[in-house]
Amino acid sequence: MLEMVVVINSLSVLLFLCAAWTDFRTWKIPNTLVLALVTLYALRALAVMLGSEDVGAALFASSGIGGDLGAGLLMFMLGVALWTFRLFGAGDAKLFLPIGLFIGWHGMLPFAVLLLALGILTLLALRLPVPLSVAHLAFFMRIEEIRVSRKIPYGVIMVFATLLTLALPMIRQDLQLR
Repeated sequence: MLEMVVVINSLSVLLFLCAAWTDFRTWKIPNTLVLALVTLYALRALAVMLGSEDVGAALFASSGIGGDLGAGLLMFMLGVALWTFRLFGAGDAKLFLPIGLFIGWHGMLPFAVLLLALGILTLLALRLPVPLSVAHLAFFMRIEEIRVSRKIPYGVIMVFATLLTLALPMIRQDLQLR
């Protein structure tokens, strides 16, 4: 079952990156990507339950599926509130659900700190001029369009904060081995 969880986690990383790229290009996050991420989480939860010796702990512990569901619902409610006040787009609000599911209850604080840091870095980076030597490239033309319109694709920042949050346990383990 562990192999299945690794495959599902890898697929979820690819889908999160696809959501970030789509949001960067179009300021939209398709419902199909969000639903695919939620489906992947459901498969991951099933694999964790089937591979667990203590199903009760896997379901109801704050570090288990119960904590993941709590984090997903709480973050989704936060996204809906931000969308209601027109601070976020609907796609960003929807993306909070699978982010919460994958980072879980114990990942919410590192996610919030990383989201704040990356948001500040993005705002600072958008104040820098694009060098003329690369201004004709499509990526940098899009950056200029984002700067002029003042519409920031928050999904990109959210996805990178998510991926860093998911990588933190591996980084922490690697540092302890040294």
